[in-house]
Amino acid sequence: MYNVFDTEIFGVILTILFFNIGIYIQKKTNKPIFNPLLIAILGIILFLSITKIPYESYKLGGDRINFFLGPVTIVLAVPLYKQFDLFKKYLLEILIGISCGVVVSFISIKLIGHFTNADVDIINSLIPKSITTPMGISLTKTLNGVEAITVVSIILTGILGAIISPIVFKIGKINNPVAKGIALGTSAHALGTTKALEMGEVEGAMSGLSIGISGIITVILIPIIINFM
Repeated sequence: MYNVFDTEIFGVILTILFFNIGIYIQKKTNKPIFNPLLIAILGIILFLSITKIPYESYKLGGDRINFFLGPVTIVLAVPLYKQFDLFKKYLLEILIGISCGVVVSFISIKLIGHFTNADVDIINSLIPKSITTPMGISLTKTLNGVEAITVVSIILTGILGAIISPIVFKIGKINNPVAKGIALGTSAHALGTTKALEMGEVEGAMSGLSIGISGIITVILIPIIINFM
């Protein structure tokens, strides 16, 4: 017997439905805490729990959406193309800023893991938290981490970055659009970039640039550092 819940279309429609509900709530409240992705995640979890629909049924469509994460990330290069002269002007500052962000992220995870006596595989799973999901999954496999933990940490990092970034910029009196974009892209990957695009085209372009550079630096540099530790 045909069951719509066991098809890819079910997961796709459910995701789009709850994400649009999240967008509607955010526009109505105008509060950063009501992040559309966060609302979609909580809504889908609640829906599957109430209806007793197996996660595996939803995952069929979820995997289809996940397939497009890589290509969608590449699209973020369009704003950068429009701001390429700005990129060349601040090339050194951008590279130093992104590199510092990657190193600080790595050190903070190692220190937290050390003081909490976390297992090595847990620590290694959290190291890719600030890069995009495709790169993060690739890195966690290299480090023998837990893929599920990596995915959750990446999502939570992006949501948290998008929510608190306006507060951090205000407290730190950070007004330079290039600095804002670099900070968001390096720390909160694609979700941070969506917030950067809301702030302005320059912020979005610099954030999109940071996603690629920080991801490449993390994937190449971190395994080398760990091997020498």
